[in-house]
Amino acid sequence: MSDAPGSTRRDFILGMTAMAAAAQASGKTSGDDLTGLSAAEAVTRMKNGDITAEAYAQALLRRCDAVRSLNAFITLEPQRVLEAARECDRRRQAGRTLGPLHGLPIPVKDSVNTADLPTTVGTPALRRFHPAEDAPVVRRLIDAGALVQGKTNLHELSYGWTSNNLAFGAVHNPYDPTRIPGGSSGGTAAAVAAAMAPLGIAEDTEGSIRVPAALCGIVGFRPTTGRYPTEGAAPISSLFDQVGPHARQVSDVLLFDSVVTGDRRALRARELTGVRFGIPRGYCYSDLHPEVARISEDVLRRLQAAGAQLVEADVTDIGRLVGLTTLAIQNHDVRPGLTAYLQRYHAGISFEQLVAQASPDIRGYFGHAVLPGSPDFISEEVYRKAVEIHLPELRASYARYFAAHSVDALLFPTTSIPAPRIGDDGKQDIGGKSVSFEQAIARNISPGSTAGLPGLVLPAGLTSGGLPVSIELDGPAGSDRALLAIGAAVERVLGPLPRPKI
Repeated sequence: MSDAPGSTRRDFILGMTAMAAAAQASGKTSGDDLTGLSAAEAVTRMKNGDITAEAYAQALLRRCDAVRSLNAFITLEPQRVLEAARECDRRRQAGRTLGPLHGLPIPVKDSVNTADLPTTVGTPALRRFHPAEDAPVVRRLIDAGALVQGKTNLHELSYGWTSNNLAFGAVHNPYDPTRIPGGSSGGTAAAVAAAMAPLGIAEDTEGSIRVPAALCGIVGFRPTTGRYPTEGAAPISSLFDQVGPHARQVSDVLLFDSVVTGDRRALRARELTGVRFGIPRGYCYSDLHPEVARISEDVLRRLQAAGAQLVEADVTDIGRLVGLTTLAIQNHDVRPGLTAYLQRYHAGISFEQLVAQASPDIRGYFGHAVLPGSPDFISEEVYRKAVEIHLPELRASYARYFAAHSVDALLFPTTSIPAPRIGDDGKQDIGGKSVSFEQAIARNISPGSTAGLPGLVLPAGLTSGGLPVSIELDGPAGSDRALLAIGAAVERVLGPLPRPKI
């Protein structure tokens, strides 16, 4: 990996292009299929004049229309997209400077503010909420030449892992439309997996980037908490919330990261020889669906054959500390967080009105665990201990783990099960054992985001029934670029998944 401060922008592009070529070598689509292009490839072709931004936008919009039954978008205005694309073409024809995302339509999770389109947060009370300005992360992408493709469907108020939205309809998994895409950023994941766009904005508090990426067979990146700006995104907890990208390959995640952070230094895939992966087998590899277990073990064998070292060790006390922090902090913070969001962006309603108009499932959960006087309401004493004692303990436990075992990243199956059917979010049967939906979906992904670590999800294979299974790499806090370099090397070993046949 080259990460030298003196690396040039040309070095960055060459490194990114090489990563993209390696990732697509065994799964490249036909040259006429513009929807199969990576984000980097599409931008390069538009900049070179091989295709127009309008032609590319038209191809993606046709794809959106063809698979609209997936219900990936809440708001999609084709004429607005096409006019923005034509403006990109006019800029190029006039010889003006073109940004690194020139002409690229990007779907945005509908919990992230956009000035030109409503931001519903997937809930009835905000159907006609128009923020006055773009969220900073959206503005950085637009300033780099991108255009907002539309606003994607999500689990209502981002409070769940299914994207079975009772107000705007369920999002469907492109690999099997009877199944969930994961949540809460299910619409962005479905759009990227189904080739409606190569790169999209998602958001993750406790798995909302990574779970949909895993169940839809794409790449998802939750950076170290605070790496990207989260202002203008409907909050759950400022301690955990983080926007991030969905893509079909790591090189496009790097492109997103370079634009949002402004870091254009070269980054090449590492060789796996000598890379040390921590394998938390006791915590993350128990109670796995047989197909998840099979594919995960195959990943470990292939990475070992490629030269990686596997270090079998668990993070100390991880289950207890997550149990004392994650849910308590979220359920405490969401009420003041959403109240401040509604006031700051002039939504015109109160938190109480928002909840009163929410769908029955959300109203029921908030009435049980969030609202004052509810049975599981989090007291200030419990919250203070979670934030001041247990959360630092969790972060310290991870820091000791990485130092003691000299591992570059933890590696584990993202979820314990493949995508269940829409509506099947009760107890899950795993090898004859009844496991809660929350444990099956969130056990493995909750610790890293609670501790603020960067997490990269990569597709690992398909079950015998054709459903994606994924792995997650979690690195030390602040190791985002190093983690992406390792991820690119792992991606090269695992190869791409077949595109879904919708």
